[in-house]
Formats: sequence, structure tokens, C-alpha cells
Amino acid sequence: MSEGPVYVILGRGRWANRIRSILSREDRCVCTIGKTRKKPKESESSYKSRLTESIHASGAQIAWLCVPPGFHVPLMMQAAMDAGLHVVAEKPWRCSQAVTKALMKQARSAGRLAAIHYEYCLLHEVESWREKFYPGAGLRFGGRYSLRRADNSGIPALENLGSHLFSIRAYAIPQSRISEIQCSYEKDDERFVWLERDRQRLSTIDLFSHRQPIIQGFVRKLEAACFRQSAFPFDLDFALRVAAQLRAYTARSSR
Repeated sequence: MSEGPVYVILGRGRWANRIRSILSREDRCVCTIGKTRKKPKESESSYKSRLTESIHASGAQIAWLCVPPGFHVPLMMQAAMDAGLHVVAEKPWRCSQAVTKALMKQARSAGRLAAIHYEYCLLHEVESWREKFYPGAGLRFGGRYSLRRADNSGIPALENLGSHLFSIRAYAIPQSRISEIQCSYEKDDERFVWLERDRQRLSTIDLFSHRQPIIQGFVRKLEAACFRQSAFPFDLDFALRVAAQLRAYTARSSR
């Protein structure tokens, strides 16, 4: 029998199945709430109440939202915390600062963790960057992230895929300058980041061919924060910083 916390996954797509599989292999009990969409004539308050009841009935301690971004995400997070659970959402974070601050206030009041899943920050090489180069002043950061498959999210590649790259920068070398960011769909799979100093490349991290259990690492860090009060960097404040950096870079790139 598992000695870890019980998870409830909200969502039923490819990503929900992957997270469920990983958690199950980690000997975690997992249940799923597949019907997460707001009904056509359902008010937001009724929608949130319905989710709160379903989440509470699951008997879980952590809710993992495996759904695309949208108006429903903050409502799901509120419902999870109303039900007494810690909650994880997926990137990219699209909520406004006002909505995010309200969620942060609720999390503090309830003594719950509201986390965002930035898995690549758990790579050993990224942790090494943080140890060696933080905060990164005087360095230049670059990255490329492309997927062979077509976009099925409706989210621009720079925002969707770039959130991975910008989360690494925000975590390991936040004061570095950006040299180049390229993100695209329907191109050869390519995922890597690098650091430069004085036009000389210092380090490159391959995000594509690694074999590290980074989602499992995120789970361990998450649980340590939820139940043993360990530090956890990937909270809503971090998500706001990543989103702000993405917006600023997108605005500069579009000029």
C-alpha cells in the first residue's frame, strides 16, 4: 500500500494519462475527475462548487490540473483549495496579476501550496547552473525549442514552448541577458539552452535527449514542500515572473 499522498487529476487527455502513469509508478494512489468543463448554462459559482464537491469526495491531498490554460484554471485552483488540497497547474501561466495575487492570498490563508509544473528546472544541469552562475549577471542566455508535431493547443509556440526556456532562466540565471530564443511547431525536435560570456559559450544543456526522471523529481520536491515545509520555488509568484519575462520578450521581438 502506498505511504505517499493521494492525488486527484483533473483532465483526461494525453498529458493527464502521462501524469497518472508516472504517479502510479511512484506508488501513489491516483484518482481522476474527467468531466471538468463548465456546463453551458452553469454559473461560475455553481461550476466551482461542483468541482469542490468532486475534489473533496476524492479523498486526495493534492490536485493536479492537467488541462490547457483558460478561465477554468483559477476556478479549479480555488475549488481545490476550498476542498482543502494543495494544487498543481501546468504551464503556461496566463492568469492576470490580480487573479494570481488573489490565488496566492487564498493559498496563504488556507496553508496550501499552489504550484506550477516547470519540469525542466529539475534537470541536474539546471541545478548546476544555479549553483555555479546564479544570478547570472554578465551572462547571455539562449534557447531553442521546437516540436515535430503540429500545434493542438492554440497557444503560440513562443508562449507555450518558450515558458520552459524562460522558467530555466528565471530559476537559474535571472539576471542574464537574452541572446536568442526560438520556438516553433512542425519542425525537427530540438530542445536546448546555453550560456555565453564574452561571445564564448560556457555551457549547453540538452533538454531533448536526457533520461532524467524530472517529473518524479518535481513530485518529490512538491511533496516535501506540502508536508514537510521544505522550500519550493515554483509557486505562483515564480509563474508571474516567468510570464512577465515572456511578455516583455514577445513585445520586443514583435517590433
